[in-house]
Order: sequence, then C-alpha cells, then structure tokens
Amino acid sequence: MNMAKLLFISGVALCLLAFAAAIASAQSEDEIASRQYQGELTAKRRLFPEVGVGLRAIKRSDGDRTYVLSSQGLMVFDAKDHKLLTIGSPAADVSASKTTPPGASFAEDFDVDGTGQIYVADRAANLMVVYSADGNRLKSFHVNAPLSVAALPDGEVAVTTLHDPQLIQVFDKNGRDIRDFGELEEISSREDLNRYLNSGYLATDARGNIYYAFIYTPEPTVRQYDRNGYASQTIQFTEIEAFAAAQAARKEIERQERKGKQPAFKPILTAMGVIRDSGEVWIALHNRLLRFDKDGYRKATYQLYTPDGTRLDANSILVEKDRILIGSDPLGIFEFDRPDIKLGQ
Repeated sequence: MNMAKLLFISGVALCLLAFAAAIASAQSEDEIASRQYQGELTAKRRLFPEVGVGLRAIKRSDGDRTYVLSSQGLMVFDAKDHKLLTIGSPAADVSASKTTPPGASFAEDFDVDGTGQIYVADRAANLMVVYSADGNRLKSFHVNAPLSVAALPDGEVAVTTLHDPQLIQVFDKNGRDIRDFGELEEISSREDLNRYLNSGYLATDARGNIYYAFIYTPEPTVRQYDRNGYASQTIQFTEIEAFAAAQAARKEIERQERKGKQPAFKPILTAMGVIRDSGEVWIALHNRLLRFDKDGYRKATYQLYTPDGTRLDANSILVEKDRILIGSDPLGIFEFDRPDIKLGQ
C-alpha cells in the first residue's frame, strides 16, 4: 500500500475517532443535564394550615382564587391566601329529599369554569351540584356516583363514574347527557373488575382538551381527548423503574380475579395536574412526581418531601406559573418552586 493511501486511511480514521468522541461528549453532557432535573423536591412551606385530613382537590380560577375541597367543605381563598368563604357539603342542599338523609353526601371532586361557576361531584347523592362564584347553589342534576369532573367551555361539564360503559360523559348546561366517549382499557377479564380498574381523574387545558388519568392501570397512563371525544395521544410511564410496580399490580389483579369479591386496590397513579396554557402533564405516583411535555415525553422525575423531610404522598397537584401546590391527605397542602422554571427548562 502506497504512502498516499496510508495517509488517506489514517485521516479517515482520525475523523471517525473525532466524530465518535464528539458524540460521546454530547451524550455525556445530555446525561449530566438530565441528572440535573432528577432528585428530591423539598417544599418551601405549608399553606392553608386548616386543611389536612380529608383533602380531595385543589384548583385555581382565572380570577386568582384558590379552591380547596376537603372533609370540611369547599373553601375559597383570595390571591393572598385569605379565606373568603366555605361552601358546605352539597347534602345541605338536598337534605329535604326522602332518599338522601342529611350528612350522607360526599363531595369527591370539583372544578371551576371561566365564569367562576363551581361544579361539585357529590358521589353519595348521585348529583352534580353547581354553585355561583359567591357560593350560592344554582342547580343540580343527576349523575350516577360521579368520581371526577372537568369544566368545559359553554357551560358543558365532563364527568367520570364507575358505571358508564365509556370513560367520560359530557353534560350540557342544562344537565343533559350529550355525548359519551373513551374506550376502557382491557385490564381484567372480569367485567366488574375491569370497570373498577378503569377509574380515573379528569383535567382540561385552555384549548378544551380533556385529560383522563387512569388510577389503577399497572403502567401509569394518561389519555388526551379533544372536546368532542377524539383521542389525540396517550402518555404512559413504561420505563425500567416502573417495571417492578407494574408486575406487582398485575399479580394483584390476577389474585382478585380468582377471589371474585368486591375489588379493592391501592392506586398506582395518585394525582394529575395539567398546565392549561402549554398542555404539559404532571402526574404523581404516591411521592414521585413525573413531568411530561406536551408531546408526552418524560422530562423529569422527583421525590417529594415536606420542609421537615417527611415523605409527601400526593393526592392533588396544581401547577402554576412559578410554583407547584401539592396536596396530601392528611398532611395538607405544600408549596414548591417549579424546578423546570428554576433550571431554565
């Protein structure tokens, strides 16, 4: 082989080595950057100290009011966290009914629309109860054991229950069921068990998209639908760190299938929050907080702790412009800095 060929081959080899080194360097930088977005999140402080046991949900209105649902009722706070009013159990509104004894109702979830109207899912009374912004009862309509609710444009409201053959029912402003959608996941061969395992939480974004978070699927899953019920994407956490928990959940499903008794499972996905403007999805798996971008790619995972270092298991998430509120029953509501904002992502 002549000298020219040797020089050419050597040059090519050097270029390939340099290219490989550049790729390795870039990957190393990406890995370092990725590690910066993982780890522990410690709360700055506890908010609303009167809230703790029985906490169900936290929401924010366009008018900078914070709404907190707990066993004490639905409390409304202003922008400075001063309590404005408390809306009692919807049972007070229907207590005259012979079929609903006083105190039997249980508010499971709620949402607030752009006009400030409040929609409360009263599971035990089989009602959706609608309140004005100042807490006056406006109307109610029948829904069979509503579990979660999301306010939509034009006075519509999306509801999920344990009884409808599809995941989501949408009611108009007069309480009429106008469309149902969302196919069940095939998790169990037992029909009643499968319907239970398809229970979920609802949320919306500024475009009226509806997000359905499955509580019990072995692989944590969120589906996104447009307002009319067309599925647009599915977010699923299937990475290696989720494998052991998914396997354990499937074994428990098989065990309860054989027993044939009333289903009873620990939740897999315990809370969901959606950034209304961007469509980013944040989910909680007990004390793990996962952030997904609008295209469904996981960006980060965090472990949640109170200011004194106690593990914080989330059952509600509210993601705001510069902070995250995490609710836990019975520990209360805690404020965190947005880690993605702090790190410029």
